[in-house]
Amino acid sequence: KTFLMPYLIVLTMAYPIAKLLVPLIYKPWTRKIDGLENIPKDMPFIIASNHASYYDALLPAVIIAPKINKKIQPLVNSFYWKPFITRFFLDLWEAIPVYVGKGKNAKEKNMKAFEKALSYLKKGESIMIFPEGARSSDGKLKKAYTGVARLALKSKVPVLPVGVIDSNKVLPVGKMLPRFKRCEVKIGKLIHFDKYSNRRINDKLLEEITRSIMKEIAKLIGQKYNY
Repeated sequence: KTFLMPYLIVLTMAYPIAKLLVPLIYKPWTRKIDGLENIPKDMPFIIASNHASYYDALLPAVIIAPKINKKIQPLVNSFYWKPFITRFFLDLWEAIPVYVGKGKNAKEKNMKAFEKALSYLKKGESIMIFPEGARSSDGKLKKAYTGVARLALKSKVPVLPVGVIDSNKVLPVGKMLPRFKRCEVKIGKLIHFDKYSNRRINDKLLEEITRSIMKEIAKLIGQKYNY
């Protein structure tokens, strides 16, 4: 039962009548959306959002995709490819599996996932990623992985920071159905990385860029990123 909501999200995003169903799912639990004017219409970009609930796994894509009239390919935990039904719709949605933890060949599989995400960006598509990698049960920002920075540098596309406030109150970790709460979505200004084009990509640089992205997300949600 705990996993019902992410399955519904997958089904809704992939199904042809998504444009009709999605507003019914997110509008009753969303009190405010700011920053729609920051969404670029003429270039690929990487959506980077905080992650505190299965509910915010839905929000950035369903709000932004209609504005650019394009599908947004998300990076999703490979766990959801195990059941046939979610695997079918995730593949239909062209989601990209990310292998969390130290499973067999996880590093090699994640390299393939990275290359796939990169190929979408080079084709002019947009990607959605949660730099923290997993949900924060209390809504506080967790330390982010550097994949978003590496992807931005390699693709040479900007990052669109998105902050979601109170999604963990709408659908707390471990709950099956949303509560009578409302969340807020704030879309920040594009972050460009042209100034790093001549620098060698190493761990220090990736941490620096990841920190800059997370600090922008932190500002949007009224928190601090202290990692």
